[in-house]
Amino acid sequence: MNSTVINIKTDIKIKKEAQLVASDLGLTLSGAINGFLKQLIRNKTFLLTLDESPSKYLLDSIKESISQRKGSNYHTFKNNKDAIEFIKKQ
Repeated sequence: MNSTVINIKTDIKIKKEAQLVASDLGLTLSGAINGFLKQLIRNKTFLLTLDESPSKYLLDSIKESISQRKGSNYHTFKNNKDAIEFIKKQ
């Protein structure tokens, strides 16, 4: 197989974390990147995903909202102007 070198710049922490993930999957980082490139060629697309786990702050906010809603401690508005007026009065 003929091969070539691709040089990229990335944060050291990202490289180290990517190497660990690739290793956990039984790959080298080079192997993972080659797999990505082959998939890019085959599908003409690539998928990036983010951790969609809610933060503690979001979970706490949801719990607070549910509690307020159950206790009738909330306001509804017919439009955004009414909401803005309500905020200005606070």
